[in-house]
Amino acid sequence: MTETASLNHKITATTDPATGDVEASAVFDTTPERLFRALSTKEVCNWWVRPGVFNTQEWTGDVRTGGRWAAAGVGGGQPYQLEGAFTVVDEPRRLAHTWKPVGAPIEPATLTYDIEQQADGVRLTLRHAGLPNEDVREKTRAGWETSLVRLREIVSAERD
Repeated sequence: MTETASLNHKITATTDPATGDVEASAVFDTTPERLFRALSTKEVCNWWVRPGVFNTQEWTGDVRTGGRWAAAGVGGGQPYQLEGAFTVVDEPRRLAHTWKPVGAPIEPATLTYDIEQQADGVRLTLRHAGLPNEDVREKTRAGWETSLVRLREIVSAERD
């Protein structure tokens, strides 16, 4: 593999200093359809994790524009519950939804996944916007990085 190809397969997760949005990107050796399924089914529980920090144990979703989703697990040793609504469902290219802790008196954040077939695989680019403060943004950035590593492990194992 060339240096350029290696860089294209790196998982990145950063916080945009101008907007505060978390942005993450990775290339997967799979199909857009397979990646979309991983993002939009109970399979989320298999990869949406950060060992020792949070563990998603439940996920449900009515994957259609206006449909609701919910997730629950343990984070920082405490139970958590998240909820939201799908705002864009364009299978297998784009998925977007709102994101909010259940009962929190805050505006929901938005999460957008863009899936693009490329010559070297399928690129997933996500943007998590509207997070309430720097601490939450940094924890979310780190969480997306570890979650995408786990997702890559899962889909890569299927190709072996």
